[in-house]
Amino acid sequence: MMPCSLFAQEMNITTGENPNKLELLASIEAGFLSVLSHKVQFSNSGDYFDYKSDGGQDVLFPVRRYSVEIRKGRNAVILLYQPLGLNTQVLLENDLTVDDLTFPASTGINLLYNFPYYRVSYLRQLNTKNESFRLEVGASLQLRNTTITFESNDGSLFRTNRNVGPVPILKLRARKYFDKQFFAEFEADGFYAPVSYINGSDNEVTGAILDASVRSGYAFYQNSSAFLNLRYLGGGAVGTSDNVDGPGDGYVRNWLHFLTVSVGMTYKFD
Repeated sequence: MMPCSLFAQEMNITTGENPNKLELLASIEAGFLSVLSHKVQFSNSGDYFDYKSDGGQDVLFPVRRYSVEIRKGRNAVILLYQPLGLNTQVLLENDLTVDDLTFPASTGINLLYNFPYYRVSYLRQLNTKNESFRLEVGASLQLRNTTITFESNDGSLFRTNRNVGPVPILKLRARKYFDKQFFAEFEADGFYAPVSYINGSDNEVTGAILDASVRSGYAFYQNSSAFLNLRYLGGGAVGTSDNVDGPGDGYVRNWLHFLTVSVGMTYKFD
């Protein structure tokens, strides 16, 4: 028997030991987020606003992430919740136009970019002979839940954009064990596609997302492991919605590039 039970349980799939056993793993991670680039525009007449240089997103933000993985044999289902909201307050140096409303220069403004998301993923292990390396491929379905607001400090000027919808994503995960305790892992969820083709719209809307991470970990006690994680989170969309209630003409250009650094722990329930 392996001296580290977590390693032995991780290798059940490749060694053939208890291949039909149902396994449950819970993970939590916490750290900080740095904005590499983040810009948004609402309506063709609106300004392409730079959140990092003009919107107060030049600082670090707390971030956390929760997931549960259900595994049986070579198959795995993962449920993920990622709360993520960036709330800043700045004094505008220049006029800012959002959906046909202009916030004058020197206006104090509250900015909220809130996009928690929920994701369910399925993975299938491809290799079964290499006990120290596992490669899995599959797909995810993500529910985006975005609220973006611009509000002057006195409340007299206000614009908001809200969006909820499903996003289909491809998924890849690979893990390498260097010994019975140390491991490294790469994971990526992503897609790039014309959204209008997916949802049947006549308007051309292009969207993309990439959630990719590398981590190193250590299985230290019974069913527990700890890890250090570096993650890139990027994506966005550009195009005109065919469901426009106003104000504005429905055009949106929204692209973001974030980097997160976090530590976490995974626990396997017997």
